[in-house]
Amino acid sequence: MELVVASAVGVLTAGGVYLILRLRAFPVILGLALLSYAVNVFLFATGRLAINAPPVLQKYGEATYTDPLPQALVLTAIVISFGMTAVLVMIALGAFIEAGDDQINMTETDEDEPAGKDAAA
Repeated sequence: MELVVASAVGVLTAGGVYLILRLRAFPVILGLALLSYAVNVFLFATGRLAINAPPVLQKYGEATYTDPLPQALVLTAIVISFGMTAVLVMIALGAFIEAGDDQINMTETDEDEPAGKDAAA
């Protein structure tokens, strides 16, 4: 079970990094979402992978329990990442409507210009 979860975190992280390195806005947003899912799965797995275990320690009974703190952290992270994704989609949509393309361009002139050129003019 741990191997499956670790593989899933690795695949989500690799896919997220690959998409973030693209030169389009939409794949970058998807890459950030995949990275946030990878972090959520990793945080959830830190609470022990126990099947049919209660989320709290009982006074009498089983010694096996699942830590509820990572579950609460993941729930909070899901809400935050959903809001972040919604804001990024709106920013990308506004840029697409304004420019007519979602290409992310780095022009050669930006790198060649000296830093103080605008201040001297």
